[in-house]
Amino acid sequence: MSDIIQLLPDSVANQIAAGEVVQRPASAVKELIENAIDAGADKIQLIVKDAGKSLIQVIDNGCGMSGTDARMSFERHATSKIKRAEDLFAIRTMGFRGEAMASIAAIAQVELKTRRHEDELGTQIFIEASEVLKQEACSANAGTSIAVKNLFYNIPARRNFLKSNPVEMRHVIDEFQRISLAHPEVFFTLHHDGQEVYHLPATTLKQRIIHLFGNNYNQRLVPVEEDTTIINLRGFVGKPEFAKRTRGEQFFFVNNRFIKDPYLNHAVLTAFEELLPDDTFPLYVLFIDIDPSKIDINVHPTKTEIKYQDEKAIYAIIRSAVKRSLGRYNITPSLDFDQENSIEHLITPTPFDQIVAPVIAFNPDFNPFADRKTAREIPFLRDSGAGRNNPIPKNWDTLYEISKKDITTQQEIHAEETLAVNEQEIAKSSDRQFFQVHNRFIMSQIKSGFMLINQQAAHERILYERFLQQLQNHSGVSQQSLFPQSLTLNSSDFELLRELLPDIRALGFDIREFGKNTVVVEGIPADLNNVGEHELLEHLLEGFKNNLAILKLDKRDNLARSLARNAAIKAGTKLSSEEMNLLTDQLFACQMPNLALNGKPVITTFTLNELLERFEK
Repeated sequence: MSDIIQLLPDSVANQIAAGEVVQRPASAVKELIENAIDAGADKIQLIVKDAGKSLIQVIDNGCGMSGTDARMSFERHATSKIKRAEDLFAIRTMGFRGEAMASIAAIAQVELKTRRHEDELGTQIFIEASEVLKQEACSANAGTSIAVKNLFYNIPARRNFLKSNPVEMRHVIDEFQRISLAHPEVFFTLHHDGQEVYHLPATTLKQRIIHLFGNNYNQRLVPVEEDTTIINLRGFVGKPEFAKRTRGEQFFFVNNRFIKDPYLNHAVLTAFEELLPDDTFPLYVLFIDIDPSKIDINVHPTKTEIKYQDEKAIYAIIRSAVKRSLGRYNITPSLDFDQENSIEHLITPTPFDQIVAPVIAFNPDFNPFADRKTAREIPFLRDSGAGRNNPIPKNWDTLYEISKKDITTQQEIHAEETLAVNEQEIAKSSDRQFFQVHNRFIMSQIKSGFMLINQQAAHERILYERFLQQLQNHSGVSQQSLFPQSLTLNSSDFELLRELLPDIRALGFDIREFGKNTVVVEGIPADLNNVGEHELLEHLLEGFKNNLAILKLDKRDNLARSLARNAAIKAGTKLSSEEMNLLTDQLFACQMPNLALNGKPVITTFTLNELLERFEK
């Protein structure tokens, strides 16, 4: 039998390596911009077409390359960052493996133009599928311009697995944001299909955050700074009241390199303990400066994972620094009776002789229940809003709370009369009676006992099925706003909204684009006319992103679920008898009335036997 093991050609090896280094257009964007930063550029332009599928071009004013270096940069494991293995533990640059350029050249058509500042002529190279087609001298600006065209053109399977343009563009924007946050001293621009998405002048970190995410972030940021012998920590965290349901605004940088670390993320969340609403995540942009010899960044091909020598100490430093910053800027509640501006100094007592008693005018003959016989006869119905149209008293549950101690015969007789009158009132109304328990549950008697309905889960189920039907039939009805509202989003959310716009309009939203990252909301679904346009749309996008990250739902199902959860009545909302009746009717008309959106039951029942067992214990 002949030998069967053979060495793969370089072109095939590069394509295999590209699967780890370049997973999508955003991966190529990351590698090319990091190379520009390592070249010392202070001005970087990113140009993409078709979300990077047709073109990714990065233009910088860095040091440039000679003709020999330009050719060598496309060879595997060719790098200027390290020379021996020991250099891995002293790395301050973004790249060091020498795999990115070779991987990109193996799966795309690449054009490189570069010139050093001291040279008169530059170098131009054309490469296709790892093969150098042409190299020649040319006139070029100082620095480097590299254009990557038709990514994955020679690997159709990989190209077919790419998502839609809006999805891929959001990934490109995410990578662009991470790099631009790490280097606020660098001027960045991003153009997509001929339109400028970002124009970020060199500035401070706080201003860079505001430029990326919006002017309203100016009042949301709390500075964090801590210097120790282990690490130096600096950056910003967001105020708790502005926390979101998605994790899109959490950034950790180690030596200016973006990383993903659940352990350090937990340190920040612990510092926000008891300050955040349930299932929300705060904004943070934190930079850790640490000795490169105490970390290992050669863990993952994307270089987003790091190992630390003393991660427990780093955890404690981050937690205490964030917590102290929140306290220093009065985010956490505190009591200090020694402060000069305490309440005693803020209140100036009024002299007794200058106090004027208020005058209260009333009509002693006024009786709001003059035409309501029931209310005059039954004391507990007064001031309850109950009458002929609402026979159910608010305090119905207290009718049965009769103490077994210190009770007199007169109290027993009064309780029996009260209960009898209440039963008569219920008998006069419809056959079904509903009561609201703690403004959270709807209770109704059934033949075998009684049932409890979770009002928020029930309304979510009703709206969810209604929105799904509207998306399928494009039957959403819009309620036009008297004063249309404009809403400015960050670039990532704006791209997401553009992707969802046809389905959002099918639900009844009347939205049109209005300039850069801005939309005008001229109408919202008629069923939701009591909700603010800004709040509804922002929560809709946040919920959609959260479901997308956790549940991997279909787009329409995700959209209906997100809108239903944000538009449904919340626990604690007081409902009238008619509203409870209508809500119950609509719930039992649903296809799956007993299943909430989170998979838990909407309705639970208690049988008469279960109640009797409780009293017999």
